[in-house]
Amino acid sequence: MNLTLIILVIASIFFMRGKVRSDLVAICALLALALCGILSPAEALAGFSNSVVIMMIGLFVVGAGIFRTGLAKMISSKILQTAGSNENLLFVLVMLVTASIGAFVSNTGTVAVMMPIIVSMAASANISSRRYLMPLAFASSMGMFTLISTPPNLVIQNALVEAGYEALSFFSFAPIGFVALSVGVVVLFFLSKLLVSKDDSKATKKNKGKTLKELAEEYNLSHQSYKVEADKDSPIFNKTLAELKIATFYDVSISKIIRVTGNSRFRKKYIEEVAGPKSVIQKGDILYCHGEKENVERFAKENKLHFREENRAESFSNFQESGIAEVFIMPNSKLINRTISEIRFREEYNVNVLGIQRQKEYQMHDIKDTKLHSGDALLIQGTWKDLANLDDRQDDLVLVGQPLKEASKVTLDQKAPVAAGIMLLMVLAMVFEIVPSVIAIMIAAVLMVVTGCLRNMEEAYGSINWESVVLIGAMLPMATAFQNTGVDTLISGGLVDFLGGDRFGSLAPYALLAGIYFCTSLLTMFISNTATAVLFTPIALKAAIGMGVSPYPFLFAVAVAASMCFASPFSTPPNALVMTAGRYSFMDYIKVGLPLQVIMGIIMILVLPFLFPF
Repeated sequence: MNLTLIILVIASIFFMRGKVRSDLVAICALLALALCGILSPAEALAGFSNSVVIMMIGLFVVGAGIFRTGLAKMISSKILQTAGSNENLLFVLVMLVTASIGAFVSNTGTVAVMMPIIVSMAASANISSRRYLMPLAFASSMGMFTLISTPPNLVIQNALVEAGYEALSFFSFAPIGFVALSVGVVVLFFLSKLLVSKDDSKATKKNKGKTLKELAEEYNLSHQSYKVEADKDSPIFNKTLAELKIATFYDVSISKIIRVTGNSRFRKKYIEEVAGPKSVIQKGDILYCHGEKENVERFAKENKLHFREENRAESFSNFQESGIAEVFIMPNSKLINRTISEIRFREEYNVNVLGIQRQKEYQMHDIKDTKLHSGDALLIQGTWKDLANLDDRQDDLVLVGQPLKEASKVTLDQKAPVAAGIMLLMVLAMVFEIVPSVIAIMIAAVLMVVTGCLRNMEEAYGSINWESVVLIGAMLPMATAFQNTGVDTLISGGLVDFLGGDRFGSLAPYALLAGIYFCTSLLTMFISNTATAVLFTPIALKAAIGMGVSPYPFLFAVAVAASMCFASPFSTPPNALVMTAGRYSFMDYIKVGLPLQVIMGIIMILVLPFLFPF
């Protein structure tokens, strides 16, 4: 028993520190339990064949099909547009739409889809998006209407079935979801106003969102941008940018080339080309350069080019075929901890990276060797078509800082009705128990690929968040280790003795429920909500049995508390995703998220026994 507790404590410390990936920590803890003889090899590996893990894999694929076809974006944008410029109606609709979509698909994916729409709509209505982005992240966790809305729901379902209790239905969580969303809308309606400062209000009244010029000024780009004209014979003529290696030799990047293609009697004809490795410099070209003035001047002088300093700001206000935009790195992106050079950003995405913004600091030089972090904002430049194509790469990037005209466009794939039909059939199969839930989900996942909603199996595999899958697969056997060594009996017995004794009388079940809820809620602030649910589910189950009451309200308390963590930007991927986009500080989460988390907990402790009696 002591050995199990030591392994648990060490793993929890690593989870909380966050220096090591959570899935690696879980695997190491699992191996330690197996090597110490606490778990047999079969028990240690049982988690990876558990139906919960298989359902999670299938749901990632199904959700990817919904997002890939543009279905989720179309539905959300159409509904949100009904709010117009009504600030309060837009707030309510953001909460309702996000929670509704999050009830069926990944909450991280939901936030990634909704973010660009909300930023665009808030800007067009002259409202600060800061009021909406944090509630957006919170609402994605409040949509607990279905069994598949969050992994903790699946965890407690699995525990109930294994303990011989009646399984939960697809909509067993619906009453809890309605309560959570109602509380969230009311509380955040007032608290969200704390996120908008007077400066934000003034800024939104002065302009309608970020124009290209304003976005460039935010990154101080116009003060580091220069024009160089190739109007004389130069050694760089008829060479590609890849051959010239200008960035390596001069620390100068070329973003755009303007070329004269004809010279009529009345005016010259120009074409605009986004600079890439294969771009060839020709006589008469105008090169848009970014870097320190001395470096650009040296580049121009050594290559017999004409340096033009005037009208630098217009570089980013008169783009026709191309422009600039802002993207955010997703929490589980494969780009994390890789440099721009390693990623080969231009070749992979057909766009140039001009700057990086991290925690309100802007980096404009030597960015090619900077490792990317989750939540980083990148200022990118490319053709409008290539920028729009980034919407298909939302596993890695979320495109936000587009011009309003471009951000408002929604491209609906012809496979969208097929994806909607597959999702509907999956839900019906689960509601009416036509086949087991895990089979219904796997059939839907396969259909998403077979029908072309996802391009191929590679895209399906790429849509799966393997870190989450490995985490829960490695953590599930921890419950078996608890049972084998009696840890669950020890902890649950202690909770029952302390909270369920005579000192609380008839309120003892409420006291125990409160203890389990807030312990789960507290731990979720530091480690994954899925890991927390796996740890506390056997304890809550054993405690309820020890007190002689129904385990249902206690297990629901674990699922709800594990999912409703708002006081930290790092407790859930959606919270982290909106932090940079909304320019939030850690204290913003404390002053808005902590009161909401406490209020939600108190109300749930009162409501859960009413919905699921002791």
